Amino acid sequence: MDVTLIGQQVQTVVAELAQAGKLTAGKLMVIGCSTSEVLGKHIGKAGSEEVGAALYRGILAGQAPYGFSVAFQCCEHLNRALVMERSTAERYGYDEVTVIPVPAAGGSMAAYAYSQMTDPVVVEHIRADAGIDIGDTFIGMHLKHVAVPFRPSLRSIGEAHLTAAFTRPKLIGGVRAVYERTDANNSCS
Repeated sequence: MDVTLIGQQVQTVVAELAQAGKLTAGKLMVIGCSTSEVLGKHIGKAGSEEVGAALYRGILAGQAPYGFSVAFQCCEHLNRALVMERSTAERYGYDEVTVIPVPAAGGSMAAYAYSQMTDPVVVEHIRADAGIDIGDTFIGMHLKHVAVPFRPSLRSIGEAHLTAAFTRPKLIGGVRAVYERTDANNSCS
């Protein structure tokens, strides 16, 4: 597996999603990843710190120009909890839980992210503005309503199936509702 290539692939997808979802500082992206699936193996059976490291570098390179925050989803053994910087958790009011992800309980991607962050914490639930799922790890539980599927230019990272989404505010109202602002609809009578 060419780890440089998978880092470049994920950097491309992160940047494309950031543009499509209009992600900027103050927004949050969740990343779910099976490094086993990236290697073409069954999820949870062949985790790789080397793959996690390459993906982490690519994710940060794709994120840097936009300034949004990133959370890394752990595996099912930690109930899909999330790793993020303490400052991000505090900004959003997320409650910290006590656990340190390791490859066998948390997954190689989350464990690697935890080891690289300045002041990492783990939280149980978030409401992210966008997300990337590498290897069918099911990130949907951590996205805000309403998720809008996004089709990046790449459909896989390594051997892993790739999906992505950004969110938008709910559309409410009925036949008289207006969803885009114009000067003609600024008043109600």
